[in-house]
Amino acid sequence: MSLCKIKYSALLILILLIGVNFNIFAQEHQEKEKEFNAGELIMEHVADAYTWHIATFGEKHVAIPLPVIVFSKEKGFNIFLSSEFHHGHQAYKGFFISNSELSPNKGKIVEQINGEEVRPLDLSITKNTLSLLLSVIFIAWLFISVAKTYKKREGKAPKGIQSALEPLILFIRDDVAKSSIGEKKYEKYTPYLLSIFFFVFINNLLGLIPIFPGGANLTGNIAITLVLALITFVITTVSGNKNYWRHIFWGPGIPWWLNISIMWIVELMGVFIKPFVLMVRLFANILAGHIVLLGFFSLIFIFGNMNVGAGYGITALSIPFTVFLSLLELLVAFIQAYVFTLLSALYFGMATEEHHS
Repeated sequence: MSLCKIKYSALLILILLIGVNFNIFAQEHQEKEKEFNAGELIMEHVADAYTWHIATFGEKHVAIPLPVIVFSKEKGFNIFLSSEFHHGHQAYKGFFISNSELSPNKGKIVEQINGEEVRPLDLSITKNTLSLLLSVIFIAWLFISVAKTYKKREGKAPKGIQSALEPLILFIRDDVAKSSIGEKKYEKYTPYLLSIFFFVFINNLLGLIPIFPGGANLTGNIAITLVLALITFVITTVSGNKNYWRHIFWGPGIPWWLNISIMWIVELMGVFIKPFVLMVRLFANILAGHIVLLGFFSLIFIFGNMNVGAGYGITALSIPFTVFLSLLELLVAFIQAYVFTLLSALYFGMATEEHHS
């Protein structure tokens, strides 16, 4: 197949996915035509949930119920499916999903104790948790398959998935790990850098697919980016050599009085600021991309509520902009995975750099 045909096929698939997304979005709006709240609907799509919503047909919701696992001091362990909540409208065994706008537990499972909403220990398999498990299984299958192919076709040209992944693997190894860490030590960190790149990249792409198993906002969840950044922080800290820590507490070429007064504080703060930047950068960029895409969809219903003609008119602008932003999001999916991996590699390189006399 020629490159031109591949491009047109990819564009056609993207437009079809946007069409599916638009259809789902429109179906969900049918229940809320009189009081359309764009902010509420957008947050419902980007937030985590106890069910994996597929579509709404009239008053019928099609969703995948997920396991709820909670531990209460009064009721002990309870395991049941989230469908028992009937989309958050009913309580089950004394547990319910808080819908109070004033409650800090809005959208979370709570129980009523002494007239107050109290959160039990929540170990439920939520939408993001299931998405995480599915993506890890997929990535493991992908690379185990590629590894087996390398063994079977040793010395031969790459083929199939192997040929698609090899350029990315070599790019991370040569242009990220080796150039940032150095030829002597890069091999030690390459497995982690490859893992983090493909984990972020694949989950970014899955987040752009509006139907199961896509649609979860995994890399736009700050808990996920926090853990990823924390792993990078731990590796950097553990790998730090004497030269790295000496530069933090006693910067070379800096007056002694400046070193003992403020510079070591600034440098030590930088140790924690670096992973914080990693966490926020990935979270904010992916979340913002989803919100902007959903915002363009919302314009159709906002204008449609004012005037039917205006709704159709804004549709002609909204859909092309959505196609453009979706194409841009494909690029962002790669860039954010690359930036996270590159910054991690740079941190490792600084931590392991030897002293040059």
